[in-house]
Amino acid sequence: MSTEHPRIAREKKTIDVMVHIYCHGHHGTKGDELCSECTEFLSYAFMRLDKCPFQEEKSACGKCLVHCYQPQMREKAKEIMRYSGPRMLLVSPGLALHHLFDGRKKPQTLKEFKEKKAKESA
Repeated sequence: MSTEHPRIAREKKTIDVMVHIYCHGHHGTKGDELCSECTEFLSYAFMRLDKCPFQEEKSACGKCLVHCYQPQMREKAKEIMRYSGPRMLLVSPGLALHHLFDGRKKPQTLKEFKEKKAKESA
């Protein structure tokens, strides 16, 4: 049984769809196929989501105050999202809208998050 929060599962599905859109458009892959570069990026993104300290409380990664991506991977994520974002409305409108709403959520600092968790556990 997975202990993954539904919020993280949805984030993974969103980035998966975005990477597939990008790879199909830029590298000519088809179906579920991804090139090695995009496969590597997607694995990295999943790993970072698994280690996100905010989990269900997270905002969109681009708005987060704690940047856990390496600089070159962060630039790659921006490139993928710039290309895939508008196309998501056609491919997966539900995920696109969730992502837009998540992006409007005010990001927490790690300090605010820890203080909130401490109050909840007290």
